[in-house]
Formats: sequence, structure tokens, C-alpha cells
Amino acid sequence: MDHHHTHSTNPRELQMARSMCWHCQSEVSGEYFCDRCVKVQPVSKETDYFTCFGLPRRLTIDPNKLESKFYELSRAFHPDFYQNKSEMEQTISLGNAATLNSAYRTLRDPIQRAEYLLDLEAGSVKDIRTTPPADLFEEIIELQETLDAYRETDRPSEAGQTLRAQLQTKRTALEQRQQDMDTQLQLLFSGWDALQDRGAATDHTRSERERILKRMRDILSNRTYVKNIVNDLVATIG
Repeated sequence: MDHHHTHSTNPRELQMARSMCWHCQSEVSGEYFCDRCVKVQPVSKETDYFTCFGLPRRLTIDPNKLESKFYELSRAFHPDFYQNKSEMEQTISLGNAATLNSAYRTLRDPIQRAEYLLDLEAGSVKDIRTTPPADLFEEIIELQETLDAYRETDRPSEAGQTLRAQLQTKRTALEQRQQDMDTQLQLLFSGWDALQDRGAATDHTRSERERILKRMRDILSNRTYVKNIVNDLVATIG
């Protein structure tokens, strides 16, 4: 395998490795392989998932490009290429492959991607509540009581069918609520990306970043509650 060919990607695009080669101690400028000794380099623990794929912290990602980059990098660290290498190189390749797999699973899903970004930016939104608003909380409590009653009722009976109809109506309303949340999130994603593309760190952009992050966290938190209860409904009434 031609390792030089494998890492011909712009080294400034992918800050994957630590700054010093573990084997020959020469400087490594962010590539996967050392220019001097061509040994594979470990992904830095400080490297975030976006950087793993050479991506800015944007919330709109082309899934085809992400998949293409994932397969390209997976080939570079495939265990088959390291069978005759040292134990250290085998360990590094496996670790890098595991990191890439985790990064890909997270970034390919828009909701997981947004939650991950919020974790990265946690300093900006650490004071946000993690409980649902009162109206949603009361709605979920009421729905849970109806679910419990339905589970304890003879389902083919008239009472059971009435409760089932009520639950089906609630399910439809909650699914619509979840869709509305997804629409709001898409708008926030676009707003975040526009700020990232602008790049200027003015007081206004910092304030807007804070607002978007806080709003995203609120919606994602509420969406989790709604999703869980919808899943519960689906499991109970089909």
C-alpha cells in the first residue's frame, strides 16, 4: 500500500494527529501519516468529530460527501493494511477506525449532530434547563395516565376502544408537534450555519450564537420527551 498516496489530502484540512510523531519524534502537521517515517499517527483526543472529516462546525452536511469521506478514511485505517505492521501501528489504526465510526454515526443523523454540537459548545448553554415546559409536562403526565388506564382495561371492550381512540388522537397531535419542532430546528440550523460562514466574532454574532444554541437546546430537550412518549404510544397501541 502506498501510504503517501493515502494521505495526499490537504494536511491543513484534517487536524487528525498529534503534533509529534510517536515513532521518530519529528513534527506532524495534522496528517494521518508522518512525512518522515510514514508511520500512521493516532487521532488526537482533542479532535472533534467535525474536524475528523475536515468539516466546519456546520449543521447542514451533504450526506453523500460525508459518506464518501468516511469510506476514504476507513480504507486508510483498515486492519488488513496493518497485519504485517508493528503492534503499535495496529493499535493506532484500530483506534482511529473506531473514532471515525463513532464520528460518522453521530454526524450522519441531523439530531445527533445538533446534540453533539451543543456538547462541544456546552460552555455557552450550560445553564439551560433540562426539564420540559409546564404545558408539555402536564400533557405527558395526563397521557401517561391514559396509557396506564388503557393497559389495565379489557382492550376489545367499549371502554378499551374509547381509550385507544383517545390515545390515537394524542399520538397524531404529538407526531405533528414533533414535525413542528423539526421545522424549527431546520431554521435554527440554517441560522447557525450562516453565522459560521460569516466568521466575524462581533458582539452581535456572539449574542446571536448564544440565542440559537439556547433555543436549539430547548427544542431538542422537548423533542426527546415527545419522541419517548410517541414511542411508548406506538409500542402500546401500534
